[in-house]
Amino acid sequence: MKLPFEQVVGRHGETVLRVCRAVLGPGADADDAWSETFLAALKSWPELPEDTNVEAWLVRVAGRKAIDITRVRARQAIPTEELPERPATVGNPGGDEYGVWAAVSALPPRQRLAIAYHYLGGLPHAETAEIIGGSPATVRRAAADGIKSLRKTYHAGEHTKGAPR
Repeated sequence: MKLPFEQVVGRHGETVLRVCRAVLGPGADADDAWSETFLAALKSWPELPEDTNVEAWLVRVAGRKAIDITRVRARQAIPTEELPERPATVGNPGGDEYGVWAAVSALPPRQRLAIAYHYLGGLPHAETAEIIGGSPATVRRAAADGIKSLRKTYHAGEHTKGAPR
């Protein structure tokens, strides 16, 4: 039996936001990708088969929406003035006091995507490989290399509480 859509948003909203933030970084673009994910999901919800892994499906939709935003961002002019960022009201309570999102966003793209989809989105390496390309073994290696880089960053003390590195 399918859950009501509102319950799906409540149950999987944080996971989708983590994936969006890992791909796009914290801020308005990640929040936009989150919104676009659930708008697209709402449109497809009535036709979704009963046996669908809803969380994996939403993570995949979120990845595609994040890629769409990345493409749009690449085509837009660079703004001349900085606008203040409004913190998101869902997801990571307390913000990024340890600089985790900044550290993840500083990883090479393949490592960042492998970590986002596998560790933050909960997808197996095989499904992650379908999304970003390559084999499950290469995705597993990219995720392991990314985690290794993050461990080095945090074990070496390159982060400070309250400020990204």
